[in-house]
Amino acid sequence: MEKQLFIGVLAGSLTAISATPQIIKVLRTKKVEQVSPLMFLILAAGNTTWCWYGILLKDWPIIITNAFSLAMDLAMLILKMVYYKR
Repeated sequence: MEKQLFIGVLAGSLTAISATPQIIKVLRTKKVEQVSPLMFLILAAGNTTWCWYGILLKDWPIIITNAFSLAMDLAMLILKMVYYKR
């Protein structure tokens, strides 16, 4: 794997897993009061745009890592709705 591709995949992967600790914490505690839905909506919009950009470029690392990030953003928003004021 060439150096530039490796760095791109690494950066995308780290970004993609960034929401994972928050999701795990919410699943364990069932507490979402401190989770900002606006932040995750903005992230979802950004990741959707990155996916679109990746599709235009036909760049699979951009598409895959941002699609995963989008899935994590949507998962967090769903958890916010499920556990809000329980």
